[in-house]
Amino acid sequence: MKLSKIMIIEDDPVIQGELQTLLNGNGYTTLGVRNFSAVTEQIQDEKPHLILLDIKLPGENGFALCSKIRTFSEVPIIFVTSCNTDMDELNSIMLGGDAFITKPYNTAILLAKIASLLKKTYPAQQREKIVYGDAVLHLESSSLDYNGRSVELTKNELKILYYLFKNGGKICSRGDMIEYLWDNQLYVDDNALSVNINRIREKLAGIGLTDFIKTKHRQGYTI
Repeated sequence: MKLSKIMIIEDDPVIQGELQTLLNGNGYTTLGVRNFSAVTEQIQDEKPHLILLDIKLPGENGFALCSKIRTFSEVPIIFVTSCNTDMDELNSIMLGGDAFITKPYNTAILLAKIASLLKKTYPAQQREKIVYGDAVLHLESSSLDYNGRSVELTKNELKILYYLFKNGGKICSRGDMIEYLWDNQLYVDDNALSVNINRIREKLAGIGLTDFIKTKHRQGYTI
């Protein structure tokens, strides 16, 4: 599956890093802007699927950038800013912004806004699948296909497999996986993660896909 690319236009390196960690852990690819003198050029080169935009920036402010972006792109823009007056929010709407979130932001609300805008803007992407080897993970139907056989997955199982597919070939630590699931409102502890992994292995074995999820001692899981 082609993952959605989100550009983060935020001059505070700590906040930019937090946003990248949050979004990468939720299945997005990210690009943090470092050169604020050529932002529009970077947008035209990178063609992000969505932009997170601060207002107070070095050089041109976020309002001016939003106005410029709208001259060549309809990419969804979410203002994420400490500016919190009604006039700030009104300006963001008038200049072409799609959503306005104030800092400190609620991560669940931010993720929901991002998902909603992406679904509305790119509806075809919601039907895409993730392929790893001969295994095909279908997000819309919450199922996995292997050599012509299929198995249905629970919400937790789908999220766990999605995370493993997204990091295909890499070792995913148990801590990172639990944090990712909690960020998606799936409250899984260490024991519950083990139970879910075992259930997934049993389901996959039932369609002939054995030894797909491998345990790396004291490190985590990989496929």
